[in-house]
Amino acid sequence: MNLDTTLADGITALGIDLSPLQQQQLLDYVGLLSKWNKAYNLTAVRDPVDMVVRHLLDSLSVLPHVQATEIIDVGTGAGIPGIPLAIALPSLRVTLLDSNGKKTRFARQAALELGLTNVEVVQARAEQYRNASPQVISRAFASLPDMLDVAGHLLAPGGRMLAMKAALSDVEMAGVQAPWQAERITLKVPGLDERRQLMILTSDVA
Repeated sequence: MNLDTTLADGITALGIDLSPLQQQQLLDYVGLLSKWNKAYNLTAVRDPVDMVVRHLLDSLSVLPHVQATEIIDVGTGAGIPGIPLAIALPSLRVTLLDSNGKKTRFARQAALELGLTNVEVVQARAEQYRNASPQVISRAFASLPDMLDVAGHLLAPGGRMLAMKAALSDVEMAGVQAPWQAERITLKVPGLDERRQLMILTSDVA
């Protein structure tokens, strides 16, 4: 199955409505990622079709839980999930945050080539970044307690932290302490026969 069909079928399965331009931007992103990956080792996923499933569709599976305002993608790496979300939600202001220079260089170049004016790339450790947002997202960044410790200060009062996880143990869940509350949502990624979960973390402390 080719890239176009894999993406189009996946978008349909997710119930997402994306324009032909948005779909082309997503495919162009995979093209850039595949090209840069040969020299810079940005992702362990090598096959472009696998990139569509494991990076694009995996990122887009959280769309129903993202508000179209602003979001910080912590530990974004090559721009995942932030760049796919920025393409799918043009009104969403996305900050891509990572301490790795070569990955932030790629993310900055990709945003430029894709014409994503709603994306800002910041090279910094999460602990050192001081801007706050109503939404913070990460994918396979750290355990939930560690994520709250490292990036909890990035969340504006009343905000939501979205943690994309492959698997989640009871021990990790138990590590989420008051005033934080956690909601677990099972995600279904088209073409991927692996477990995916989204943890939505909120705090009642103003």
